Amino acid sequence: MDWIFVALGLLLLIVGGEGLVRGASGIALLAKLSPAVVGLTIVAAGTSMPELVVSVQAAYAGSAGIAIGNVVGSNIFNIAAILGLTALIAPLNIHGNTIRMEWPVMFLASFQLFLLSRDALVDRVEGASLLVAMVAFTAYAVWLGRQASEAEAPELTTATFGATGGRAIFNNVLAIAVGVGLLAAGSTLLVDGAVGIASGLGISDAVIGLTIVAAGTSTPELITSIMAARKGQADIAVGNVVGSNIFNVLGILGSTALILPLEVPAEILTRDVWWFLGVALLLFPLMKSGMKVTRLEGGFLLGIFITYTLLLIL
Repeated sequence: MDWIFVALGLLLLIVGGEGLVRGASGIALLAKLSPAVVGLTIVAAGTSMPELVVSVQAAYAGSAGIAIGNVVGSNIFNIAAILGLTALIAPLNIHGNTIRMEWPVMFLASFQLFLLSRDALVDRVEGASLLVAMVAFTAYAVWLGRQASEAEAPELTTATFGATGGRAIFNNVLAIAVGVGLLAAGSTLLVDGAVGIASGLGISDAVIGLTIVAAGTSTPELITSIMAARKGQADIAVGNVVGSNIFNVLGILGSTALILPLEVPAEILTRDVWWFLGVALLLFPLMKSGMKVTRLEGGFLLGIFITYTLLLIL
């Protein structure tokens, strides 16, 4: 039954995340935000909602390993697996803003988590500081997006189904409401099932959080980035991953720690946090070289993820 709960929970998270992303993105585009900013903020936050609800649910269930491992594992998965696989499908052109602003914020957020977790605890004050940084970054990104308009809004992110005016707004709000409901139900099933599997197999909550839960909650990012790359929307694909990683650390861990202080498992401190920082740092030279992530570099990233997963399992 635990495996059934996990599978059903992941399915609800995927469908719920898709509804939330489409609805929120549709409203953002109606507000005339650029596709790049939509990808970096609205889509990134929306696709990270499964991580948020799962981490909060896990913290309340007393499984801090799943809550922390979910975020650390998701960030590794986002860069190494999602960007790697997406670049294999279509090389990703990198915009100057990604190098100048978005990557530095992502890396600084990752390093901030590393520093805050060295005492094996992320408390409420530290959680609040992460949330404040998230609000400031989002406000700045939206302000920048309103300064530079882009003519064409990507079909990928809308949920208006051809409607206009008030009907378009209603469709998007409905998609958000349904998405949130499915995310809440899916997270409960996923956490209950994951805790049961960890207990049954005699392995730690952290490993479950770093593998099954992290990959499962990152599925919306995977689907969104692949769809964006196939439609030639590299800015959405890359912005989605970078923005999701920022939101995972600042928004998700910030919110979770503010609700309930999180104890960081020793295994994550001594092993996984270094992979977490390493892949974030590696992304910079890959993007900087030729302002593009090529298929060869995508294959390299995917190889890193496979190596990390095998070492974790072994």
